[in-house]
Amino acid sequence: MIFLVYLYLIKIRMNSFFKQIIIQTILRHKYKRSRLKKNYTTYELAKGYREFVISSKSNFKDFLLITIGIFSASFGFKGFLLTNKFIDGGATGISLLFTALTNIPLQYLIISVNIPFILLGYFVMGRNFAIKTILAITGLSICLATVNFPNVTNDNLLVAVFGGFFLGAGIGFSIRGGAVIDGTEILAIFLSRKIGTTIGDIIIIINIIIFSAAAYFLGIEIALYSMITYLAASKTLDFIVEGIEEYIGVTIVSSHNEEIRQMIITNLGRGVTVYSGKRGYGKRGEIKEVEIIYTVITRLELNKLNTEIEKIDPNAFVVMNSVKDTKGGMIKKRPLKH
Repeated sequence: MIFLVYLYLIKIRMNSFFKQIIIQTILRHKYKRSRLKKNYTTYELAKGYREFVISSKSNFKDFLLITIGIFSASFGFKGFLLTNKFIDGGATGISLLFTALTNIPLQYLIISVNIPFILLGYFVMGRNFAIKTILAITGLSICLATVNFPNVTNDNLLVAVFGGFFLGAGIGFSIRGGAVIDGTEILAIFLSRKIGTTIGDIIIIINIIIFSAAAYFLGIEIALYSMITYLAASKTLDFIVEGIEEYIGVTIVSSHNEEIRQMIITNLGRGVTVYSGKRGYGKRGEIKEVEIIYTVITRLELNKLNTEIEKIDPNAFVVMNSVKDTKGGMIKKRPLKH
């Protein structure tokens, strides 16, 4: 009995020892360009461990959502769209169109068509987003090449509706995981900042070109059914991401407002507006002055913002509102150093 207790105590000490080594390694990597001392305080180790746990949970959640998105999109492709030569909008539509015309396997075209969008995403959205997108698109390509899905139906209307449903769900889950398997939105965000038009207008123009090409090469009937596929996919995508529009206005009330403000400016490259306000709390309704932070981000950045806020202040009061469009201000993201 004493021996078992002794082994248990050794296990606790070993877990604490390895935990401390992991956290010190993370902190050294995080502050490698600074002149901080190598011996960290208990508070720094505890804070580092907490950030490590939050990041691990967030990364696991992203991985799970992207994996679900990959299999959903693959089922939409192979179970409905490919055998009936229907297409969708965006980069997936371009890939499906070339597959229908050339018989090149879709898994190769998915990667080839999205390479320019991935490179653009690196400069527009950042390195982490680009890495996740590379993994998501590679995973989709591997799934298309190795996993066999049954051809569910040959009814054109059912193919258009449910093929679009599963494809849109796949794209939506990937976005929820912080990546995309269709790079058209990245191009739309980039062009909207450069030429001042809305993201929706750019996506419409791109899809008009794609469906016009489908009508010319594949026939009017297939092009019309493909438009139904696109509508089903886009509505499903909006549902999966909870109706979030292109831009999200975020209001943050926190006692750590300065740290959050610096995080938004430094990590996200976004501008912030700080309001001086008052908040009431407690049974007697005590009034306390507080600074309120407001920023506008794209829906692709929402996942990262929530994770970073949780690291700084898990009790922060955060309100998110859909923003149809924006003009002026600091919406244009400044270049970040990676």
